[in-house]
Amino acid sequence: MSQRFIRFYEFLGSEPQYGIIENDSVLPLKIAPWLSDERTGGSISMDELSGSKMLPTVEPSKIICIGLNYHAHIKASQSADKAPERPLLFMKPPSSLIGKDENIILPAVSKRVDYEAELGVVIGKTASNVNEQEANNYIFGLTCVNDVTARDLQKVDGQWTRAKGFDTFCPVGPWIVTDVDYDDILVEGVLNGKVMQSGRTSQMIFRIPYLISYISSIMTLNPGDLISTGTPSGISPMKAGDKMEVRIENVGSLINYVESDKN
Repeated sequence: MSQRFIRFYEFLGSEPQYGIIENDSVLPLKIAPWLSDERTGGSISMDELSGSKMLPTVEPSKIICIGLNYHAHIKASQSADKAPERPLLFMKPPSSLIGKDENIILPAVSKRVDYEAELGVVIGKTASNVNEQEANNYIFGLTCVNDVTARDLQKVDGQWTRAKGFDTFCPVGPWIVTDVDYDDILVEGVLNGKVMQSGRTSQMIFRIPYLISYISSIMTLNPGDLISTGTPSGISPMKAGDKMEVRIENVGSLINYVESDKN
C-alpha cells in the first residue's frame, strides 16, 4: 500500500521534520521515514501546512541526475545525435533544492533557463555495487523533480555544473510516495497550464534498476540520496511570472513559480 511522506515546518522557525499523510492530516515522525516510521503522537491538518511551511522532501548527501535518457529528448536536443552508450551522469548540489510553491530564481547571468520535468528516485538504504535484480530493494520512494537548467551556460561551459547548480534549480516534492510501480508512468511538464512535455518512463533508455546498479558501482548511495532519471522531449525556456508544474502519474504534482533575480 502506497504511503506519502512530506517534510515541513510545523511553524516558521521550528525545526524541520518529516510526516506521513493520512487522510487530511499529517502525523509527524521522529526521524526520516527511511530510517523509522515511529511517530511523535501529534497530528497536524494539511490545511495548516501551505506555502512556506512545505520543504523539499529530501535532504540528500548528493543529487545524481541522468542526461539524455529519453529517445525523444535526444531527437529534439542539439547536444547529441544518438543515444549514449552508458548513462550520462551529472550532479546538482543540495543547495539547489527548493520545495513546493517556492520560487525558481532566474540568474541575471543567463539569458535562457529551461524546465526539465523528471521522475525522482529516493534511496532508502546504503547502496554500493548493487545487483540490478536487487535494485528495487534500495528504493524508498518516488517524487517529482524539476531539473532547471541555464541552457546557454550549459552550451558555453561544455560541462554542466554551473548551468545546473544555481540556488533554486532543483525543485522537489510535494511528497515522497512509496510502493508505486514506476515501469510505465506518465511524466509531464506543464507551463502556465499547457502540457509541454509528455513521456512515459517505459521510454527511458536506461531503466531505474540499471541506473541504481550503475551509479552504485561508482559511488555509494546513502539513505535519502536522490536520483533524477532524465526528462522527456519538450523543454523550453521559462520567464518571470511563469507557473511551472511537474506532474507524474501516481506520484503527484509539483508547482513552482518563476521570478527574476533581484540582486
